[in-house]
Amino acid sequence: MDHKPIINLGVIAHVDAGKSTLVDALLKQSGVFRKNEEVKDCIMDSDDLERERGITIYSKNCSIEYNGIKINILDTPGHSDFSSEVERVIKAVDSVILLVDATDGPMPQTRFVLKKALAKGIKPIVFINKIDKKNQRAVEVVDMVLDLFIDLKADDDQLEFPVLYGIATEGVARHELQGESEDLTPLFNTILDNVEPYPDYSSRPLQLQIFDLAYDDYLGRIGIGRIYQGQIKNRQQVEVTKRNSSVIQGEISKLFVYQGLKQVPVDRAASGDIAAVAGLEDISIGETIGETGNCKPLPMIEIEEPTMSMYFMVNDSPFAGQDGDYLTTRHLKARLDKELEINVGLQVQKVEQKELEAFKVSGRGQLHLSILLENMRREGYELSVSRPEVLMKKKDGRLEEPLERVVLDLPEKYSGTVIENLNQRRGILQNMLENNGYVKLIYLIPSRGLIGFRSEFLNDTRGEGSLIRSFVHYGAYRGEIAGRNNGVLVAKSRGRATAYALNSLSQHGTFFIKPNTRVYEGMIIGIHSRSNDLTVNPCKNKELTNMRAAGSDDGYNLAPPEELTLEQAVEFIDDDELVEITPRAIRLRKKTLNEKMRKRQA
Repeated sequence: MDHKPIINLGVIAHVDAGKSTLVDALLKQSGVFRKNEEVKDCIMDSDDLERERGITIYSKNCSIEYNGIKINILDTPGHSDFSSEVERVIKAVDSVILLVDATDGPMPQTRFVLKKALAKGIKPIVFINKIDKKNQRAVEVVDMVLDLFIDLKADDDQLEFPVLYGIATEGVARHELQGESEDLTPLFNTILDNVEPYPDYSSRPLQLQIFDLAYDDYLGRIGIGRIYQGQIKNRQQVEVTKRNSSVIQGEISKLFVYQGLKQVPVDRAASGDIAAVAGLEDISIGETIGETGNCKPLPMIEIEEPTMSMYFMVNDSPFAGQDGDYLTTRHLKARLDKELEINVGLQVQKVEQKELEAFKVSGRGQLHLSILLENMRREGYELSVSRPEVLMKKKDGRLEEPLERVVLDLPEKYSGTVIENLNQRRGILQNMLENNGYVKLIYLIPSRGLIGFRSEFLNDTRGEGSLIRSFVHYGAYRGEIAGRNNGVLVAKSRGRATAYALNSLSQHGTFFIKPNTRVYEGMIIGIHSRSNDLTVNPCKNKELTNMRAAGSDDGYNLAPPEELTLEQAVEFIDDDELVEITPRAIRLRKKTLNEKMRKRQA
């Protein structure tokens, strides 16, 4: 078998820098698609949530061919909650394209991923994207990237990184900011000029390390990894060195490589390539596949521990079973077990206590867990979830907690309120930059302090502020943080909310519901204007008189309700509350629905 030169290339960037769009353009211009083939935007973002949110959640692989060289492209997540995906991919690549927005410059997640790449000795190719923006500052951004490289202790060779300027949406790259180009040829040539193809180690004993997982209903768990040396064949007998250092035997039942966007079955794959293998049931991240009797394990890939947990439990509200198809503990367990097949950043522990049967689900952050919940909801699951809890650690007898770097951009006139709020949440201001009436704040803050902060931040800035957060490290416990300032409005009984009742109650706070919404006893219908909870009757009708019938609508001018997204709902609730999640509704409720029982417990 002739050995085709192979380059594995990562694409890393901050959320919304244009990463998936650039990969689209690389695929299109390399001839992967037929001329008459209809191609969607953000091809690599195949998940519905990825398309809706404009973010990459799961790392994906594809391949192109240019001048006789196969280039495997690994498109990685940009959000910090999916950092475990990024780290594994970095180990499997020969170089990376570092994509930076020509206006925003390097962002916190860019820093995180770049640090991993530089530590591995990778010399990135820098692509300054969106140079067609009116407020672009590409020259200044290149200097910012250089400063970041220096700050991350890049070596002299890495500091000589090649720079290209481009517009990913138009599929254009240039060597000079004011240069001329009609396509991505400058980028293709820069890759070949700066990245050596992987050496041909096909004659050596097999060494394949798994860096990603997939699942197929027919084939079971699929391990995706790089062949560092040797060749792997379909139906080959192999040895696997496990995470616990034990060695097991197995057989490759199906072997795939990437051609364009597709996994195609092959008889063999050679050193340097990315291969997907089926037949090894419990294969996991970091494990090495080798020849029988000669499996030499590569250094294990560390999987970062979760930083946040939530309790998932069966929905037992009065409206349970009206929307979903999957309602029982057995259904929940099966779905979470399936998620564990591919989501290695997740941990699931069954909890059986008095009057509680639940699953403690731990992940890399709030978004990581919210994505799972949203997917389950769309698949027809009903469940209830608790308030997120940050996972603490003990080190040398001291309590430590996860700390995050938060970058906030907001109008200067709101900065005082936001700074006061962050300080109360145990945040430490690291930097403050002013520019044309706007302020950029950079804070180091406990993850605990960010629970519930996003909605307050949007209120405080009248929706004009933006917030980006990324996990940094575990640090010393910062002390108590005050909880939610306001209590909630709780429904007294079951029924349908009336305009008359909501109008009468509007002086007490703001609502999550509108007239004619079905409610039940213990359901949270709004935010109280004071710090205590208030039980109210949102279903009350106007008394019948000889002038007007009961229940008639006098045209009340009610403010629009505050409709919470799943993430906002999870952030909002307190320790004695739950979020009820169904395919058609997101409701907030008290854990104990009956008012007398709540008072007795309190």
